[in-house]
Amino acid sequence: MLSEEAFQTLYARKDQLEPAEFSALEPYKVDNAIIMAAGKATRFYPISLHTPKGLLKVRGEVLIERQIRQLQEAGIEHIIVVVGYKKEQFAYLADAYGVELLENTEYEQRNNNSTIMCAAPYLGNSFICSSDNYFVENPFEPYVYDSYYAAVYAEGETGEYCLTVDNDDRIIDVHVGGRDAWVMMGHAYWNRDYSASFLRILREGYMEPGAADLLWEDIYRQHLEELPMVMRRYREGLIWEFDALQELLVFDPAFNPSLYADDV
Repeated sequence: MLSEEAFQTLYARKDQLEPAEFSALEPYKVDNAIIMAAGKATRFYPISLHTPKGLLKVRGEVLIERQIRQLQEAGIEHIIVVVGYKKEQFAYLADAYGVELLENTEYEQRNNNSTIMCAAPYLGNSFICSSDNYFVENPFEPYVYDSYYAAVYAEGETGEYCLTVDNDDRIIDVHVGGRDAWVMMGHAYWNRDYSASFLRILREGYMEPGAADLLWEDIYRQHLEELPMVMRRYREGLIWEFDALQELLVFDPAFNPSLYADDV
């Protein structure tokens, strides 16, 4: 294993490395990206009754298409889209972008932990993404040193998942709601060790009472010591999540809800 400093030094020179040097980066090469697109987005009703949120066109681009292009531009060739709700609307992505589609048949009975279980055979050095995120700048890269969760700073009161870290930015606490805090926002990255540990924990507790309702982030925060992850800071305005229509309209005033649902 390289130190983080040695990794960063090699990565900065990756286009000029000799083969022997380049091989030191191979354990950190991203294998794939998992895009979660199975959910019903009930907080976006009535729009999502007709169109999954990831297929909305924001600032002239379909959300999931923009994210796929950003991943491909970063050199991530293997992209798995896990679908469920209105799966047929995502079918065109296979031909248009060469992504692989997986069907989550449990999306109505379970939270997004079922999407992770569905993608289990593919998890290694993997980006974990949501189909409805909008990244103003491309956050992806072909080599990553350590498992992380993206974070942005929220001023004032927030209902998001708030992070506490140690001096090395290792996440040591996650709690829902807070004030003036760094919060989980956007994508995550799992290295192979993290993926193996998470899947072991997920499988052991999959049928336990209450497990169906858990986000994968809830499982993570219940097992912080077994699932080490750092916080990756991003500047304000780079990562967008739209939990409600009004948030989307602030970001894109030209968005026309009536194109997706007559009863909006």
